Amino acid sequence: MPEPSAPHTKYIFITGGVVSSLGKGIAAASIGRLLVERGLSVTIQKFDPYINVDPGTMSPFQHGEVYVTDDGAETDLDLGHYERFIDESLSQSNNVTTGRIYQNIITKERRGDFLGATVQVIPHVTDEIKSYVRRLAEGHDVVITEVGGTVGDIESLPFLEALRQFRQDVGRGNCLFIHLTLVPFIAAAGELKTKPTQHSVRELMEIGIQPDMLILRTELPLTEEVKRKVSRFCNVELRHVIESRDLDTIYEVPLRYHDQGLDGSIVAALGLETPEPDLGAWESIVKRVKRPTGDPVRIAVVGKYTALVDSYKSIQESLIHGGVAHDCGVEIDWLSSEAIDVQGDAFPDRYDGVLIPGGFGGRGVQGMVDTVRRIREEGVPFLGICLGLQCAIIEFARNACGLEGADSAEFTPDTPHPVISLLDSQRKVTDMGGTMRLGAYPCVLQEGSRVLSVYGEPEISERHRHRFEVNNEYRDVLSAEGLRFAGLSPDGGLVEIIELSDHPFFVATQFHPELKSRPTRPHPLFAAFIGAARERALDRVGSPALESTTDLAAAELK
Repeated sequence: MPEPSAPHTKYIFITGGVVSSLGKGIAAASIGRLLVERGLSVTIQKFDPYINVDPGTMSPFQHGEVYVTDDGAETDLDLGHYERFIDESLSQSNNVTTGRIYQNIITKERRGDFLGATVQVIPHVTDEIKSYVRRLAEGHDVVITEVGGTVGDIESLPFLEALRQFRQDVGRGNCLFIHLTLVPFIAAAGELKTKPTQHSVRELMEIGIQPDMLILRTELPLTEEVKRKVSRFCNVELRHVIESRDLDTIYEVPLRYHDQGLDGSIVAALGLETPEPDLGAWESIVKRVKRPTGDPVRIAVVGKYTALVDSYKSIQESLIHGGVAHDCGVEIDWLSSEAIDVQGDAFPDRYDGVLIPGGFGGRGVQGMVDTVRRIREEGVPFLGICLGLQCAIIEFARNACGLEGADSAEFTPDTPHPVISLLDSQRKVTDMGGTMRLGAYPCVLQEGSRVLSVYGEPEISERHRHRFEVNNEYRDVLSAEGLRFAGLSPDGGLVEIIELSDHPFFVATQFHPELKSRPTRPHPLFAAFIGAARERALDRVGSPALESTTDLAAAELK
């Protein structure tokens, strides 16, 4: 592929109006994917207007999933979309909050860095915001910045003012504003209404920002008349008014943007010379998600926060990626561990696999422990993640090892058998934010283990987000009853993976493998889990097990 011409880093700013949750993150990720397919080096960052320093201490019901990067940053779930689409590992600098901006400024003020000046929103806050955009420029042809919230929110104003200034700093030819709005359909009138978009653009212009392109979220197709009306009233070229309809899968969004020439308009507006993108591999992914050739497998996710599926966004996407690896559909049932009844005989028979994800606190844990017992005893494929591993340890200690009352010290501080406990370094922690074991750590896989054959390499690196660990004092008694510690830290002091060799598929990890899965590279554990679930589904209907298509999928997606 010829090298694209990019003498200077270019900047794209994505804002939103009318309502939240329109999909700015997917829009940013999709644009990033199209530019990557054109041979450009792209990174994406998210500005979050809330005053928390990061989402690490926020409830999943408030903010959804906390996405963790290799360097241990606790970030917005949109960074997961960014990484999955552009296939690049991001960092602390890719998610910036109002809280972090003000924390940095106050630290500098206390240190005397401002030499007695009065610290103000302009220039001190706006300069700090602009510095976060600039620091991502090195090594990238394009920096995409998504501004959280909606135009008109008081919290967003410093960010928008900073970006207005940034365009003046770098020049109009190096900077592009894309505004995402809603065109609602009013059933009583039988019409699509453009007035909310007009008001949103007007509010943006009052701040001093004229959007260069508009992406219009809509349930119904936009007529040329509607697009022309938006173009005229919002002072945006007609070819830069892009329709964004609801689709069956988020992975189809880049293809529909490309059909409308969005990526071509972007590179032309920024003066970039690039080849046309080859979207064949991406189209193959979309085809496997929308129209897989294999019958679907049914997976139960038994968790604490299933009332808000965004709490497990990366889990959801990784299961889909596992289906891509085997060219089969994945149907997911989200079951509350508080309400689940695993005593009925039908529970294990309804599912081809069960996944227990991460979480904090004792609420709903007994439901997870009961679930583990049923699927362990009845041979249902199981993947446990973080808290899922800890529940598997607790269940095995109680029911296979006879350790009555075994529990985690997190849930029962006076348990007679604390099979899950804190490391000494964690006992002294007072601040909750940013003090867990966070980010990427190495793991050594044990010879002869199932996970070694799954990964195909003896040492791996995976991302963590937890405070409690497996208590090493109980490793001997657990292993004596058949539990295998299949992955350990390089010094052997921390348990990272457990498995049962006499089970069709029973694997649990202390880390979060879902954070490194990509549609182009399904995570090995999720691919293996869906493969085991697929075999169970085929066995249950009396069909011969089909040969796994994982290798074929990997070859097609390269």
